Amino acid sequence: MDLQTNYLGMTLDNPLVPSASPLSRDISLCCQLEDAGASALVLYSLFEEELDSQYARRIHLLESREIGHSEASHFLPLQTESSHALEQYLDQIQTLKQRLAIPIIASLNGTSRDGWINNAKLLADAGADALELNIYTVAADPMQSASAMERAYIELISELRKAVSCPVVVKLSPYFSALGHFVRQLEDTGINGVSLFNRFYQPDIDPDTLRVQANIHLSRSEDALLSMRWLGILFGKTRLTLAATGGIHNAEDAIKMLLAGADVTHLCSVLLQQGPGALSQILTGISGWLDDSPYESLEQARGVLSHLHTGDPTLYERASYVQLLKTGHY
Repeated sequence: MDLQTNYLGMTLDNPLVPSASPLSRDISLCCQLEDAGASALVLYSLFEEELDSQYARRIHLLESREIGHSEASHFLPLQTESSHALEQYLDQIQTLKQRLAIPIIASLNGTSRDGWINNAKLLADAGADALELNIYTVAADPMQSASAMERAYIELISELRKAVSCPVVVKLSPYFSALGHFVRQLEDTGINGVSLFNRFYQPDIDPDTLRVQANIHLSRSEDALLSMRWLGILFGKTRLTLAATGGIHNAEDAIKMLLAGADVTHLCSVLLQQGPGALSQILTGISGWLDDSPYESLEQARGVLSHLHTGDPTLYERASYVQLLKTGHY
């Protein structure tokens, strides 16, 4: 079966790409993912906040070296001995480039213009085959308009695109009032693709302790439907390559995304729950489905049920909502 796909200008053996997760911190697990059939690998995200925090601790440590007994300073680590998240990340890219044959995609999550651009350059120079910009911005300021936020996105991405030569994909949230138009604006920045969607982890409240707390809830297959809908709408209407992320747990989930128009499907929660072997099972399921289908390659099947090609495009809009309410299938 021909499972090849094109993603960000790279020809991949199949559409299964592990997304950013703690798994990619472990070299042996990365090797297992490649052995299971991963066609590329997105590294865990590098967070600018983490770099700033480590830098502040390092400066405080160095400035306090002369405090106390003079001999005590010999037990403090030198600046060059301090472990730093950025150095570790760059080392991980270089190690994986030596150990794996598949493309390595670095994931960057920034907070400032300089942080985004300077770190992007470092990741590209370290040998990353592509960059995923994991933009996680919550519009919490009521005084900030949607147009102002979109303009800030475009300006940042345009500047970063000019700073690096490797392929760039932007991981978007679903919270844009006119997502299709925004994606068209992103095309003009020169990026290569978009990933739908960044999954915001929501805060929770503990009524017993009266605290706001952070909890992680892994995805379910149902969570993939939002991505599937917008992949179907965007297919054939943008030059950007399309990635599906969030809620892909089995072969059926992945096949739905491909039929809607995805070039690749990212995997995360299922790999955290079941390990690298789950990827091999999903790949086998896709191959079996394609073998029984009327298509000779995955490329022929991609997008055949998109908004552009389905017999009833209104199902991607309001019609499905109205039908469900009428039939009572809750």
